[in-house]
Amino acid sequence: MTKRLGEPPAEGDLDRAERFNKIQMQGIQLWQLIHTVQNAYENVPFYRKKFDEAGVSPKDCRALEHITRFPFTTKDDLRDNYPLGMFAVPRAELRRIHASSGTTGQPTLSGYTKKDLDTWALLMARSIRAAGGRPGMTVHVAYGYGLFTGGLGAHYGAERLGCTVIPASGGMTGRQVRLIRDLRPEVIMVTPSYMLALLDECDRQGFDARQGSLRVGMFGAEPWTEEMRAEIEERTGLHAVDIYGLSEVMGPGVAQECVETKDGLTIWEDYFYPEIIDPVSGEVLPDGERGELVLTALGREAMPLIRYRTRDLTRLLPPTARPACRRMDRITGRSDDMIVLRGVNVFPTQIEELLLRVPGLAAHFQLVLGKRGRQDELTVHVEARPDADQARRAAAASELAAAVLSTIGVRVAVRVSGPGAVERSAGKMRRVIDERGAP
Repeated sequence: MTKRLGEPPAEGDLDRAERFNKIQMQGIQLWQLIHTVQNAYENVPFYRKKFDEAGVSPKDCRALEHITRFPFTTKDDLRDNYPLGMFAVPRAELRRIHASSGTTGQPTLSGYTKKDLDTWALLMARSIRAAGGRPGMTVHVAYGYGLFTGGLGAHYGAERLGCTVIPASGGMTGRQVRLIRDLRPEVIMVTPSYMLALLDECDRQGFDARQGSLRVGMFGAEPWTEEMRAEIEERTGLHAVDIYGLSEVMGPGVAQECVETKDGLTIWEDYFYPEIIDPVSGEVLPDGERGELVLTALGREAMPLIRYRTRDLTRLLPPTARPACRRMDRITGRSDDMIVLRGVNVFPTQIEELLLRVPGLAAHFQLVLGKRGRQDELTVHVEARPDADQARRAAAASELAAAVLSTIGVRVAVRVSGPGAVERSAGKMRRVIDERGAP
């Protein structure tokens, strides 16, 4: 249980759109959708060609449900139109360009006009406030700065809200902890895996994070579980809340978990229209069913995206903290990160959920795919907690292997190493190591 209470924002502090009822929200969504489809068709040759081939045009979009008439956009489409083929404005009207890492292929670019940047800052400020941040607080930003959208998105949103920003970025973990101790920020924005690395460094420095200043942690950029939330809150006393976004659509701030409910991510539907589809067939699924999240960026000038397949797996839920904005459940994984092991689908979050229930095991882990003869095998490489001796490590390895078999239905090997043995990352954690092609 958290020791520092986070209060929901007062009614008068909410944006006008946060107070919308369902009919008002649908009205603004439809107005934004019509203009977005028109912008894409008139100013992006890729969309004109794709719509024409599908036999649809902007005049076919006159109701929200008409969005299903239009084709999907994929990451491959963005790569094929690299560098500027997806932009709807002249280059001179761009004010910023971000990019994906490109580690799995051609990087994807995301462009912004001044209006787009203003919208992004607005939504990030809204997200920080929904998480429990308030004007006058100090925000420690440990997301990476640069081409990655996390650092600058968080930075400008915090300033927009009226906060003081510590632009720490990633890395130099020891210095980060010293800054947290000395400058006493109330809010930290960081990936959950790097937050664990910061907490390990706090332990090494003899600093009890539960006695520190942090009240709110906004964790995103990678999937994480309720078990990891519980561990972070126990070790810090802060409110650990989820934030969601992706660079192709905007960056962080597409959806935010609200501190007063902590029951899933509220999607800011005045700027993003969500759908859930079957990742294989592409069929649209009803709210409540789990599938792949598809987003249409509403009102975006530089880079309108129509029905973008995120590959993130979740489900849509009814509104709670904000009356007109649906929620999305915690991301359980990505359809392109799924491991198929001897016919069984395995996601890293499933392993994380199980290992955090095993006494003696820490939250730092990686999944290593290899081969034995012609058969794939999976090894869970996980760290022991500092107080776990060899006997306890061996017992923990057996317990985790048994839990994976009984819960997921596959046999895995478990290798338990000492603290610090698993690769650390100042950004997104690389959970899956595929060594099947290694000589």
